[in-house]
Amino acid sequence: MSKFLFKHIDNSGLVVFRIIFGFLCFLEAVGAVFTGWIKRTLIEPEFTFSFIGFEWLQPLPGNWMYAYYIVMGVFGLFIMLGYKYRFSMLMFALMWTATYLMQKSSYNNHYYLLALLSFLMIFLPANRYASIDVKLNPSLKSLSMPSWCKWFFVFQLLILYSYASAAKFYPDWLDTTVMEILMRSKADFYVVGDLLQNKTVHYILAYGGILFDGLIIPLLLFKPTRKYAFFASIFFHLFNSFIFHIGIFPYLSLAFSLFFFEPKTIRNIFLKRKPYYDADKIVIPKYKTVLLSFFSLYFLIQIGLPLRHHFIKDNVLWTEEGHRLSWRMMLRSKSGRTIYYVTNTNTNEITRIRLKDYLTRKQQRGASTKPDVMWQFAQHLKQDYAKKGIPIKVFVKAYVSVNGKKSKQLIDPKVDLANEEWHHFKHHDWILPSE
Repeated sequence: MSKFLFKHIDNSGLVVFRIIFGFLCFLEAVGAVFTGWIKRTLIEPEFTFSFIGFEWLQPLPGNWMYAYYIVMGVFGLFIMLGYKYRFSMLMFALMWTATYLMQKSSYNNHYYLLALLSFLMIFLPANRYASIDVKLNPSLKSLSMPSWCKWFFVFQLLILYSYASAAKFYPDWLDTTVMEILMRSKADFYVVGDLLQNKTVHYILAYGGILFDGLIIPLLLFKPTRKYAFFASIFFHLFNSFIFHIGIFPYLSLAFSLFFFEPKTIRNIFLKRKPYYDADKIVIPKYKTVLLSFFSLYFLIQIGLPLRHHFIKDNVLWTEEGHRLSWRMMLRSKSGRTIYYVTNTNTNEITRIRLKDYLTRKQQRGASTKPDVMWQFAQHLKQDYAKKGIPIKVFVKAYVSVNGKKSKQLIDPKVDLANEEWHHFKHHDWILPSE
């Protein structure tokens, strides 16, 4: 195993990936500025629904989040150019992860993936060629890297896609209910809008998604099928980009293909002046035990986290417990009608809360369908009233529909959510059963 992981191979794939990765980081950051995402998500809200435990992470006041993202974009350019690479990568990783944890109203799995990759990239020798760092310090130059640098990406992607495929094996996906709902909002798309409403197309997309996610990594690893799998990836990811508008994720996914093709092929296409490294050299580092221990722990967590919902009572599609950090991508559609009531414990006066007085339209959707967001909003109401010297209880009447089915009551209306504790790995009994 040590010989396999620490054998040195040509580093062309990693070098090119660093350039693309940095450019995509730049686009993600500045794109958030120019598309209005920052304004809608981080500036307009009175407060944000952060990941539970990170409530102290809130956006900078005023318009400072624009500056924050511009600085983050500059670090993306530095990563691309290989300038002060490790520092730039560290700063981007910290800043990106902070904004990821800061809000979950605009949750996407690629935000989580980008956070993981950003921290990983700090430790990879991605700036050892075609970088400003090498021009400033030629002793950094290297034509090779340990093979674990490649296999880390491969195994991470295998986990991601395998869980994404497995999660689709449930009735509403298999009978194309979910796909029909997803495509319904695309009916006005130019040329393809009508086609996307066709039932046969729904079946092709639903089962094609399962097959693609489940087979793409093995097919890319197997040389006879590699080119065909790559062309399938181009179609799949460009289709997702056009239809679902999910930012850089489709292009980042295509960039991962660099680790599946032969390094010589990558070098011949992108780095023709670079000498090709083909020496049969194995370098076992002094920190081998630490590195292997870290990899083992990291991948045990990556394998374990997406399984946690199996050990939590009820259906994750209903409770959302164990949904995040699990590669459960575009699996369901939820809608809800929710009313919050505040009871003044001193006077027993009951007040109905108008969500629009506290939340943006996007936040209202989360506070109407997601139990964790409902709990957080109850805590916010409790703190808001406490500032006025008023002790309160918060009760919620929520009727939620999953995948267009009949609405059912989600939250026990007799439970005071403001005084309930949150448990990360346990079921909350105030979430009513799905059946």
